[in-house]
Amino acid sequence: MWSTLVCVCLALAAVQGHGHNHDHDHDHCHDRDHSAGHGHSHGHSHGHSGTSPAASSTTTAPAPAADPMVTSPSGSFRGSWMTSRRGRRFQAYRGIKYAEPPVGELRFQPPKPILQYPGVVDASQEGPACPLIAPKEYFVSEDCLTINVYTPTTTSKKPLPVIFFIHAGGFYSMTGRSDVAGPHYFLDRDMVLVTINYRLSSLGFLSTGDKLAPGNNGMKDQVMALRWVQRNIAAFGGDPNLVTISGCSAGSISVMLHMISPMSKGLFHRGISMSASPVSKAPSPTQQYHLAVKQAQLLNCPSDNSSVIISCLKTKTWQELGDWRGFYEFGFDPTGIWWPVVEPDFGQERFLTLEPLDAIQQKKMHDVPYIISQTEDEFFWQAFTVLKNETLLKTMNEEWHRVAPISFGLPRENSSVQSDRLRQFYLGGKPLRNDQESGKNLGMLYGDAVIGFGVHRLANLMCRHSSHPVWYYEFSYIGQHSHYEDPQTKKPTGAAHHDDLIYIFSLSYRFPSIAPNDTDPDSRMVDQMTALFYNFARHGDPNPRGDTPELGAVSWPAMTAAARKFLRVGRDLAVHENMKEDRMRVWEELYPIQY
Repeated sequence: MWSTLVCVCLALAAVQGHGHNHDHDHDHCHDRDHSAGHGHSHGHSHGHSGTSPAASSTTTAPAPAADPMVTSPSGSFRGSWMTSRRGRRFQAYRGIKYAEPPVGELRFQPPKPILQYPGVVDASQEGPACPLIAPKEYFVSEDCLTINVYTPTTTSKKPLPVIFFIHAGGFYSMTGRSDVAGPHYFLDRDMVLVTINYRLSSLGFLSTGDKLAPGNNGMKDQVMALRWVQRNIAAFGGDPNLVTISGCSAGSISVMLHMISPMSKGLFHRGISMSASPVSKAPSPTQQYHLAVKQAQLLNCPSDNSSVIISCLKTKTWQELGDWRGFYEFGFDPTGIWWPVVEPDFGQERFLTLEPLDAIQQKKMHDVPYIISQTEDEFFWQAFTVLKNETLLKTMNEEWHRVAPISFGLPRENSSVQSDRLRQFYLGGKPLRNDQESGKNLGMLYGDAVIGFGVHRLANLMCRHSSHPVWYYEFSYIGQHSHYEDPQTKKPTGAAHHDDLIYIFSLSYRFPSIAPNDTDPDSRMVDQMTALFYNFARHGDPNPRGDTPELGAVSWPAMTAAARKFLRVGRDLAVHENMKEDRMRVWEELYPIQY
């Protein structure tokens, strides 16, 4: 059971922390090489068949004798050498603390930046994950506010574009460590990759609606890391004026919120949001006091007021605070638990001062060129969790009005009309059964409810209100691996939530590395996905400019209100229009806004 937890963490919510051991367990994984700081031998002995996307760097250099060193305005860092997918040596600086340890009196407080490092920082080993459910041997610590920088050793004097990646995990799981966001595919390109940790669950998102815990500490961690990049990335060969913030799921929500946050202004120049949105069916909360009370009750703390809750929670271990399972209300739902809040003003530096929908519509944002995406099937697998469990299936059928708002993230008050309409539209009004038809229909409802509609709404708002172009893609490619694989055949059955990550990061905690091979469709997909992101990071436009032949002659137009075009990333790259709009109409009817 424990080995499933961290793995599936990835399947997360706006990502979903499946801590479960149901029989469709997704090729779980953590019995593989997952000890702290493992040296990433995976995939690095591959031959260099096929042409390289960075043809100039295909030759494998002999191993340099000394560890790489960098000195920035904040201090000196000793890193290690890694090898990319196509055999290129690059420098890795891992586990650098960007903020003071958020422990003791600093627990539940905004991050305190580290501006200067005494002595040489040892950045040669993997840092810990922030508190979450994980196998015992996995490296986890509350002192987890770390940043990782991967940079090629180029002769170029020109500073390189930076991709800053914010990990998935529903704001309660996953990590920026290199087993979950491995640099080995991107670093075949001339770019700098930055990955980070930020605090999760109550440790990162406790919000009581008063000055004791206004909320958003996990988001403020991300801002601290972005400020660290502005101060230091030039020393690592990166261009502080060419930073692309990107993220999947919870990270995708984060990217859009940085465009609205007064704290994040000027810290980035492009954005990529993969598979989640901060605008969906209802406004963002201003506090989540009910979750603070729930956390207190789960840990036998008094819950009379925020002061006693916080005092007591400060005495609990990070292991207790990192365990989110008590927050599920039906099976493994809801997928979204903690959420960034619109902070009331108590004189603190506020991450979010406006409701995201208002900020977008009023153009009160620092918008940038933007890529928005979703996968074809998203959270479809959650249907099997329900259908294969007799108790859950019976409960969903008999208590639809109670369960639908929990499972599909509907506003809880007076939701029976919406619940009935969705049941009629997706399920034909029929009771669910453990069969193929119910699996397909309930899977579609989960996918659209948890991710699809919010992303549709975000793309349609931003293409109208942003002063920069917005590109929209649907990832429909089904390769050798997926975050959901059929329990019988062990093969993928759809393009699931997070599946596009398989082709931009090496995910050694769960999947084998994809070797370079021009006749292998998975290998071609790595080349195409990294090319689109690399072009966008450089030029603010993902379209090819002659030096990414793997993209062929694709011409991906920006989306507009009148021509809602998108790129379908499948076996081929093809432009279509009106993504999923036949299904999105019912959501627009139930949760109308002015676009």
